[in-house]
Amino acid sequence: MQTVMEIEDAIGQLPDEELFRLIERLENKAGDVWDRQFENDVRAGLLDSIAQRAIQEHRAGQSTIFSQDAK
Repeated sequence: MQTVMEIEDAIGQLPDEELFRLIERLENKAGDVWDRQFENDVRAGLLDSIAQRAIQEHRAGQSTIFSQDAK
């Protein structure tokens, strides 16, 4: 497998069109990785305390309902 430096050098030689295509693919890949990690964290209960705190604050009237019209 190539090193990161070799990959960076190869990227630096790409024509703009190819670079933009690579960027799009990497952004999609990063999104997929993030989604998978988030799902794993939820399943592992790592967000339970955050969710419980949000529910408690909402029940205590400490939350704000966002309007769909707000921009």
